[in-house]
Order: sequence, then structure tokens, then C-alpha cells
Amino acid sequence: MTRFDNLFQQGLAGFAAQGRMRSCQQWHGAGLGLLQRPESNAVLVDFSSNDYLGLRTHPLLLERANMWAKAEGTGSGASRLVTGTPPQTVALERRLAQLKNMEAARILASGWQANASVVPALARFSTQIMGAPPVVVVDRLIHASLYHGCAAAGVRPKRFRHNDMAHLDALLGQEVGAGLKIVLTESVFSMDGDRADMPALQRITQRHNAFLCVDEAHATGILGERGKGLASGQADLIIGTFSKALGGMGAFVAASDAVCRWLDNTASGFIYSTAPSALVLGAVDAALDLLPGMAAERAHVADLATQFRSKMVQAGLEVGPSTTQIVPVVVGAEQTALAVAQAVERAGFLAVAIRPPTVPPGGCRLRVVFHAHHTYEQMQGLARAVVDAARATCPLEQE
Repeated sequence: MTRFDNLFQQGLAGFAAQGRMRSCQQWHGAGLGLLQRPESNAVLVDFSSNDYLGLRTHPLLLERANMWAKAEGTGSGASRLVTGTPPQTVALERRLAQLKNMEAARILASGWQANASVVPALARFSTQIMGAPPVVVVDRLIHASLYHGCAAAGVRPKRFRHNDMAHLDALLGQEVGAGLKIVLTESVFSMDGDRADMPALQRITQRHNAFLCVDEAHATGILGERGKGLASGQADLIIGTFSKALGGMGAFVAASDAVCRWLDNTASGFIYSTAPSALVLGAVDAALDLLPGMAAERAHVADLATQFRSKMVQAGLEVGPSTTQIVPVVVGAEQTALAVAQAVERAGFLAVAIRPPTVPPGGCRLRVVFHAHHTYEQMQGLARAVVDAARATCPLEQE
């Protein structure tokens, strides 16, 4: 106990009253795509994680991770600017740059760290080199880490309506200052499962001489030709992660060589953080070997999601603008989402309820995510469970 605990308990009680209390659940793996509760031994099919291609337990990733760790150890020891960079990491960054059709890449410890570090580094470039503060224009639904980067840079972003290219064009047209115009968006939005219009974004930002920065966390590996994502070669800077389709942990920034060298000197997450371990990077290297040959797996995931969306719509449930492996089933209020998720869990499936502040009030949902190892039978079972749970929990909405 501390003298502040009563105040913290009041705050936690407020979360509980709103249906927004969160806590980490205990799970362990019980086979491919299966999770087991240690206290009850209940086994659920995982429809919540971002392991889109099922690579996190792939034998090749485990073998390569072990091989790199034997060569370099389980930890890197320090920032790369202190202890240097192993040759295999340099080679891996070249592979990542090629994946995104860019000149260079830099690896960071997480997607959050990458986003939170890149925006202040670009803002510093505008102030120091261009002599004026930047103008940052963002899709209103960008990830919290990009908003955190704006706050760390001391920048108040201008927000354009979600995926509204005309609004973005208008906002950029209003800016005539000397500072760098920076546009921040994502190619796939993690809560709605919809896509940005990359060709339009490229045209608009080039017309206004704006710097386009795209977070490709949920497209890298799973979408685009050979898993290259949707923004490959169409942005000035692309952020990708290893923790989704690539089955690992960490992130990277792909851009021109000059931009990456600027980040070496200004991105706080790169300068001041211990570099990712060889064990982590070995797994990434193996995942990149596998990506080109996984077209069938990517097609299977897309088909599962398409069929699931169709079943939800036929049942009168809302799936929003989803066109990817992420399918939201929007049910409204916090308590409704929790009740539906709990009923689905009792039926043997994990599809976590997403609530504010991650999504807007009234937009609570089950975030359903499809993986390459899911079967059509599992998808159909989940669909039945979701529909039954929704009808039992909010019958008035189904009339």
C-alpha cells in the first residue's frame, strides 16, 4: 500500500463503472492457433492476435533465431551507436529496404518506438534545416503512437477526415509556410480493417510537396505482391513491424539513405535504446525467406475474411469498411461488447472486445482477425457464435 492507493482505486473504479477496465489474462499456447487458460484448461481458437501468417511458431524462424543468438548472444548490449552493428543486421536492413522498394532501412525495438521517434526527428529536420516548424496533417484514425510522436515533437496536428482524400488535399492547399509538410497515415487501419488509397495519397502529397509517412504495420507480409504491403515505393517513409505477419518482435523504418542517416542522428528511439537482439532479428530474416512463397496463405486469409464479413452482414451485424484480414463486428456499448465477447469465448473462440479509448464511444466491437492456419470450419463456428451471442445480448437491434 502507498498513500496514493485510495486515489488510484477511485480511478480504477471509474474504469470498471464505464465497462473500460482492462487486465492481462493468462494464456499459453496449446497448438497452432490455440490458446489455453492455465487455471481452467479451456482451449480457445485465437481470432484476436495479429499472427496473420502463423509464423511465430514456424520451425524455420525458431531455427534461425537460435542460430543468430548462438553467433551474437541473446542481447545486443547497447545502442548500435555505442557497440556497432553486426554484419547480418546490415544485410537484414538491406532486405527490408528492398521489401519496401526503398534505398535504406533502420531496425528499431517496436512499432510504437518507431512511430514515436520518427515524428520528432522529422519535426527537427523542418525546424533546423528548413528554418520553420513543420505542418503535420494526419488521418484522424492514425495509431496512438503517431499521436504520441506529435506530442513529443510539440506539434499540434491537423486532422483530415478518415480516408478522405479531398479533405487532405484541401488542408494541404491551405498551408503556404516554409516548414516541411508531413502527412501521417496508415495503409491498413487496425480497428476497422480498411485500406488507405495509396495512389491518391502519393499524388496529393507530391502535388503539395509534402512528406508522406505511412505506417504499414498491418499490411507488411500479408498484403500486396509477395507480401510487400500496400505502400511499397509509394511513400517517402514507411514503417513496418515484425510483430504481426512476420511472427516476431520489433519494427523498421524504410526510406532514402539520407533520411535513414538523419534518423541515426535524431531519432531518440534509435539513439538511446538498446538495439534488438540477434535472436529476434534471426527470426525476421527467416520470415523474409518465407514471404515470397506464401501467396496461397495470403489468399486463404483474404477468403476467410470475405466469407466471414458476408455472414455478419447477412445476420444484420455491422462490419464497417473492412476489406482486409481484420473484421470488426461493431455492437455499440462497452457492456454489450464485453457480453458478446464472453459468450463467444464460452463457445470456444477468442475475439476480444475493443472499447474506448481505442475506439470511439458507441463504437465498441469484437475485433476478429484471420490467420493462415484457420480453417473454414473454425471460421463458420466463430460466425455462428458471434451471431448467436449478438442476438442474445442485444435482441432489439436484430428485429
